[in-house]
Amino acid sequence: MLCHAMMASASMATCFCSSSFSPPDLAAVHSPPSPSPSRRFHRRRWSCRASSTGGTYDHNPLLQPPPDPHFPLRLPVQDGGGSSGSRLRIFSGTANPTLAEEIACYLGLELGRIKIKRFADGELYVQLQESVRGSDVFLVQPTCPPANENLMELLIMVDACRRASAKTITAVVPYFGYARADRKMQGRESIAAKLVANLITEAGAHRVLACDLHSGQSIGYFDIPVDHVYGQPVILDYLASKTICPNDVVVVSPDVGGVARARAFAKKLSDAPLAIVDKRRLGHNQAEVMNLIGDVRGKVAVMVDDMIDTAGTMHKGAELLHREGARAVYACSTHAVLSPPAVERLSGGLFQEVIITNTVPVPPDQRFPQLTVLSVANLLGETIWRVHDECSVSSIFQ
Repeated sequence: MLCHAMMASASMATCFCSSSFSPPDLAAVHSPPSPSPSRRFHRRRWSCRASSTGGTYDHNPLLQPPPDPHFPLRLPVQDGGGSSGSRLRIFSGTANPTLAEEIACYLGLELGRIKIKRFADGELYVQLQESVRGSDVFLVQPTCPPANENLMELLIMVDACRRASAKTITAVVPYFGYARADRKMQGRESIAAKLVANLITEAGAHRVLACDLHSGQSIGYFDIPVDHVYGQPVILDYLASKTICPNDVVVVSPDVGGVARARAFAKKLSDAPLAIVDKRRLGHNQAEVMNLIGDVRGKVAVMVDDMIDTAGTMHKGAELLHREGARAVYACSTHAVLSPPAVERLSGGLFQEVIITNTVPVPPDQRFPQLTVLSVANLLGETIWRVHDECSVSSIFQ
């Protein structure tokens, strides 16, 4: 309770200049359910709040000391005790090991030992280095670029856990590749999102945990349970630390398809007004902005999207917003794929700040001064614990 009170006080000290703004504090949102006698370890509680010093920021709770001695690092008992006899194991693929380490640290665990190597001909080899028999296994592996390599690695990891007699296998996919191929736009096109869902299911996964899917209907492609979480609380918590008056903020959807996402974001951002960029897409990874629906003159425009690939949509939208008189433009996105020439477009001076999360790792050569990277480790870690403990996941976002 002391830890929760301290974290809530810290959150109240770094909010917008208006008291009417009250975004969800991650420290409060991620409060654990009532402890049960079957729990054998405590989680470490870390704050996801970013630094206010500006510039490139990469939150890594592994570099911070424990905030409270009431939450020591305790490894789970290995004897399979407890009422249900289940155990929790976290394994990481090679796509984003840093995020997996942060998730394990939040849970007070160590990453499971796993051997992943590639043969000379490019084939993958996966071997678990410890027993998972009767365990609840969570495999952290986003299918980010190279998408095919990381997807195949995830499938082989799932198969290895299934053959090792894991009780349940959950594929934790912070970024779900092929999510944009979720419908047929023209004749004789494939629906790759459904194909990937079938592959994960047939490999032996019992559940999927995904973050900010490109479209909600992708959940229906899976024949197994899907826990869909959102990165909005992490970004909103960071925006609360910015000294921007809420009356000056307008949330902008970069296209008509993202209106529902932007409206939900605006509602949590002191019910900020909404603007929409009307664009005509000429082809894959190409977009042409037509006009703006809404007023941004003299306002701070916050563009919200689920992902940034080549940044064509964000770049053209920012140009339009500046022409319409916006005082400053912020870009907020959960997934930063950053395919060329995204870095050049985002660092060209149109954006005051580009705020992303670490669902996709950002290499050093893609960093630039306006980039801010926030961690979703607390969010995913809390979700993993609630799935393991059979508690509600949707209550995190209420």
